Amino acid sequence: MTQERARVRVVIVEDHALTRAGLRTSLQSAYDVVAEAADGLLGWEAIQAERPEVAVIDIGIPALDGIALTQRVRAELPATHVVIVTMIDLEEEVLAALAAGADAYCLKNSDPQRIVEAVRIAADGGAYFDPGIAHVVLRRFSGRPNDRHDSPLTPRETEILRLISEGSGNAEIAEGLHIGLGTVKGHIRDILEKLSAADRTQAAVAALRKGYI
Repeated sequence: MTQERARVRVVIVEDHALTRAGLRTSLQSAYDVVAEAADGLLGWEAIQAERPEVAVIDIGIPALDGIALTQRVRAELPATHVVIVTMIDLEEEVLAALAAGADAYCLKNSDPQRIVEAVRIAADGGAYFDPGIAHVVLRRFSGRPNDRHDSPLTPRETEILRLISEGSGNAEIAEGLHIGLGTVKGHIRDILEKLSAADRTQAAVAALRKGYI
């Protein structure tokens, strides 16, 4: 009997029942939705109990907002990846979510398949920005002086980090650049060390801020 890869386990934290049901419908065809919660404190309890691979969190949840919940998850349960879902595309909210350690950021009015894809990428250790959000982030830094000549990154590392910022997972990067998966992981380790970043998302945000990509 062939052993199948275990399905990714997901917890949904969203206060609007209709939206929560829509997320469940979109996600349960591809993943195991193991718990749901309507506020941040109940969400934290569910995430602690279930230890899912991915938590899908709305920014505007009551009791403990999505940013604070993301910070808690990243600090105490680093193996759980966070996908933010929201109607908000303001720069401040996007950057706050990324600084808190979110692996992906999706708009609720996007194609549901984008959220499904964001969960897959986050579970695989990648970073995903909704196309609308990527525009906001890039606009935030586009007017700044470019310090790329001071970048500690090699051209290959810069290329890999740019792909990370666009939402590519390790396997996609390896295939696209025609290099081994182990080589990609080695480059990412070097990038994290050079940028003093805890994870890929922090590295991408730091590189954008400094004009390296």
